[in-house]
Amino acid sequence: MGAANIDVDALIAAAPPSAGALFRWRVEQTPAKEAFRYPDAQDDWVSIDWTETRRRVDELAAGLLALGLQPEERVAISSGTRIEWILIDYAINCAAGATTTIYPNTQGKDFAHIVTDSGSVYLVVENDEQLAKLDSSGEAERQVRNIILFDGEGDGERVLSLAQLAERGRALLASDPGVVDRAIASAQLDDLATLIYTSGTTGLPKGVELTHRCWVYQAVVLRELEIIDPSALQYLWLPLSHVFGKDLLTIQLGIGFSTAVDGRIDHIVSGLGEVHPNFMCGAPRIFEKVRAAVMLASPQGGLKGKIARWAFAVGRASREYRIADKPLPPAMRLAYTVADHLVFSKLKDRVGGNIDFFVSGSAKLSAQVQAWFYSAGLVIAEGYGLTETGAVTCVNLPLPVRFGTVGPALPGTELKIAADGEILIKGPAVMRGYHNDPERTAEVLVDGWFHSGDIGKLDADGFLTITDRKKDLMKTSGGKYVAPAKVEGVIAATVPYVSQVVAVGDGRKYISALLTMDRDNLAKWAARHNMADREYAEITQSPELRRTIERFMNSANAKLERWETVKQFAILPAELSVDDGGVTPNMKIRRKVVTDRYADIVESLYEADPADAE
Repeated sequence: MGAANIDVDALIAAAPPSAGALFRWRVEQTPAKEAFRYPDAQDDWVSIDWTETRRRVDELAAGLLALGLQPEERVAISSGTRIEWILIDYAINCAAGATTTIYPNTQGKDFAHIVTDSGSVYLVVENDEQLAKLDSSGEAERQVRNIILFDGEGDGERVLSLAQLAERGRALLASDPGVVDRAIASAQLDDLATLIYTSGTTGLPKGVELTHRCWVYQAVVLRELEIIDPSALQYLWLPLSHVFGKDLLTIQLGIGFSTAVDGRIDHIVSGLGEVHPNFMCGAPRIFEKVRAAVMLASPQGGLKGKIARWAFAVGRASREYRIADKPLPPAMRLAYTVADHLVFSKLKDRVGGNIDFFVSGSAKLSAQVQAWFYSAGLVIAEGYGLTETGAVTCVNLPLPVRFGTVGPALPGTELKIAADGEILIKGPAVMRGYHNDPERTAEVLVDGWFHSGDIGKLDADGFLTITDRKKDLMKTSGGKYVAPAKVEGVIAATVPYVSQVVAVGDGRKYISALLTMDRDNLAKWAARHNMADREYAEITQSPELRRTIERFMNSANAKLERWETVKQFAILPAELSVDDGGVTPNMKIRRKVVTDRYADIVESLYEADPADAE
């Protein structure tokens, strides 16, 4: 159905009124269809249908009700992505509770703050390592009434294994078969469904209140847009503590596709090859890493190298025809067929062989990376949204995508650009507010419009282009505004050894960059340069590596405007991590923390005075 013909209000009015009711609706629609597959303890893939999923969810929901869970009461989950996360999350909503998500790499005061600020009285943890975080916080430990363990045995009283929780649920269902049905019926569209804490780059995380309306709206609208076929198989590795991962579970309920679940990032390539999915969503870094690995694995010389370069040249030449949905000229069509057979088909096989499209979200995707994949016949559609807007505000589907944009807003969601370029958003998926923080809620929600903090522009067809974060724009001493995200994206897409990039230069004469190296790709470089026995810190400070990076940096600068080019760079002696505070739990770089910590290095980049600086 065309987006213009979708009556969103009517859709929501006719839809199940809560995430729990939506789950039950999906079970009724396709009871025998595969819902999920996941690796067992032996790494064999196990499949369950919607009927079996309901049985497990109902037992867990009844178990929570047996413990005393009340409507909208919070249950916090601190775990990696796995089938148990999905089942307990569905169960929380079916019991009319609200899920609080915690990234499993959240530490110390942030962990304690999320538990206490959310008012979570039940805590679900993956293992003893996650459980130990609670013991370090007296207030949080006192607040939590019960703890549920995915891995390990509980004491059967305050600490329960998942099996023990299900056992309590079965006992309650035996005496009161309608207990979960009544809980589902009690939840309404504007009740709290999910509380997600944004790991801001400054200060303590803010709790974003997302209602059942948010999830129901996105499920029914994405279903009507028909951009994902119900017969499709999704590969899901994204953190379910992130709004994007959570949203994909809800969209699945609306459409009915199947999902292969494995949150182990180092298993993504092997998992794709084993389950052969039709689509996968990810953050830009995943696609950058795939591209970098392929580029570094390709021989630079010899016949194979020449064939690879020729194939991608054919792919680049074909893009304008394919994007415009025009037939290729006969000679080009033949050349592309040969290029696909010799080169592109091997890349497609690496990602399972059945991919219809990828979706990139959570940060800006490099147009260079997107175009490279498209040359090889693999589509990455960019989307846009924030935790505060329920993840999916825009998506650049159906095909063909419009490169450089994140697509139009979903039907029922409105966009407008403020005088200063900030993107404002209004719609059913926008948050209810920040939990326990009316002042910050009032700052960002004005007359129903959410002020995103992102800078962007809309074209005549309503397609949105993101340029940068409002607060991140740098201004050189020459008066030029520079978007660090653009500079960082170009470097990450051009320099295959780079893992993290921090552009600096606010108030300076020129732009510089702090870099960290990807350990896997760095190891390959080190092996070729007789440094395999050296440590990361020593390799990154070697003159040989710097010369290599300088060559790639020259290529990156050729893709930037003169005032955006990086005149100096430094390779940091260690990657930025959650533990050292350099990145947030969802891997966003804390720019101020990094520049303050490495202030001496930043200053050293400006001791020289490059002749071509402004």
